[in-house]
Formats: sequence, structure tokens, C-alpha cells
Amino acid sequence: FGLVGPGMLTIGADSHTCTYGAVNGFSTGVGSTDLGMAMATGKAWFKVPEAIEVKLFGKKPADITGKDVILTLIGMIGVDGALYKSLEFTGEGVHELTMTDRLTIANMAIEAGGKNGIFPYDDITEAYVKGRVKKPYEPVAADADAKYCQTVEIDLSKLTPVVAFPHLPGNTKPVAAIKEPIKIDQVVIGSCTNGRLEDLEIAANIFKGHEVHPDVRCIVIPGSQAIYKEAMHRGYIDTFIDAHCVVSCPTCGPCLGGYMGIMTAGERCVSTTNRNFRGRMGDVTSEVYLAGPQT
Repeated sequence: FGLVGPGMLTIGADSHTCTYGAVNGFSTGVGSTDLGMAMATGKAWFKVPEAIEVKLFGKKPADITGKDVILTLIGMIGVDGALYKSLEFTGEGVHELTMTDRLTIANMAIEAGGKNGIFPYDDITEAYVKGRVKKPYEPVAADADAKYCQTVEIDLSKLTPVVAFPHLPGNTKPVAAIKEPIKIDQVVIGSCTNGRLEDLEIAANIFKGHEVHPDVRCIVIPGSQAIYKEAMHRGYIDTFIDAHCVVSCPTCGPCLGGYMGIMTAGERCVSTTNRNFRGRMGDVTSEVYLAGPQT
């Protein structure tokens, strides 16, 4: 806890380091060599990115999560729509988003090609970092005359749950528009994108009184040990196990085709992870559908 705070510049050897933009800091992923040099010298080289303003407005429906917001955005601008640009989220709609929503949205800025994603500092940010960040920090805000290379507007009130079909995060379709049944073999709930307590709570509430279909594997991956522990105390883990889910330790696991849930030829997975490129989760003929925990 407390390593990253508002106004800080953070780099890490994982493209999803951009997640920390949710707490009002600049954060981005770099290569292992760049990170090694930064650790050795305390310095890193950056080109200042242009900024795309993502203006959010309207009231967020109860069945919409941050995953639907970011998948909708990527569907609008494409996986290269923000190439080496900063995605800056603005507007009164920002206050509709929980910290979980913001972490998920910032996490997938890279899937739009972005250098980073960043949220403003407000009372929701302040409540989240209070007691977590021990070192001094200074929130940042865009200048009043800030210039953007592009402005994208999203009316939260009009959003519906979406799914990104294979093999691109930008290949989004509303769930309601899927008319033909798609047989699936696996579901993954969790990871660095949707493994927070709120995500697990959404899934656990849906699983109560239900069981996973005997032909489907369901793997639940909490985002951290702290989340795993709290989910256990709240009874979510019992709910998952009673529903015949497999609960994993916090890990990247199947998301990057590492282990635990690797798919074989022709299998299909609905996943709350962040990428669905061909072969991402196993055999090159397998398919990954990206969605939020409620979907």
C-alpha cells in the first residue's frame, strides 16, 4: 500500500502500469532495459504525449461498470486511437465512477494505444488515498487553457453492457445485440483489470444460489492478497466455491497464456482480463471475449 499517489510519476515493467493513473498520477509501462536503467540512474526518458480529452457526462446505470466504459471508448477510437497519447478523463461524469471503475478504465488505456490514462483528483480520490499514501503528494490538474488533440464524449446514461469479440479489444458489441448463442468453455473473473473487491462482490451476488454449468470452467482470480483476504471474510470465496468455481491466488495466470486456464484448440473464454489477441490465452484457434464481471 501507499507506493503510488496523486501527482507522482511511476513506471513499471508491465504495460498495465498505467492503472495508477486512476489516482491522479502519470504512470506508464516500460521495457525491462528502461526500468533497469531507471533503477540504476534514477532517470528515464520520455516524450511528452499529446492529450485526448475523454469527456464523461450523464448518470451511470446500475448495471454498467468501468469495463463497459473503457471497452466502449476503445470501440469508438480503436486499439491505435490513442497511440503515444495521454487519455485524460474529464467532465461531471467522472464523479459517477467508483475508484474500482477508474482503476479498470486506466488499466486499459494501453489497449487504446495510450501512453497513459489519468483521472482528476476529487473527493473519491482523496478518500481512497487517505491512510494509504504515507508520503507527501501534490495532486495535478490540467491548465484552464489546456489544448487537446481530440475530444471524445461519452454519455454514461446511454451505455449498455458490452463484450469485445475476438481478436481485438476494440471489436465491441452490446450484449443485447448478440442474438445467436455462443457456446463457451471457460470464464475468468479477476486479474489486474477486474480483480478488485467490488468486482468480486458483483460476481458473488450473481453466483448466490447458482452453480457453474458442468461443461464450463470458471476461474476467479483476486487482484491482490488483501482483496483475497477481505473477500474471504465477506463470504465471497465460499460463494464461489459453493458454485463450483476455482479460486486462484492473485496472479496473471491465464491472462497472458501463462498457466491455470490455458485454452486448447477451438475453446472459447469470456474473461474480465484486458486483451483478447489471437493466442493470448492458449492455442491460436481459441477465442477470448472481454467483458465486465456482471456480464
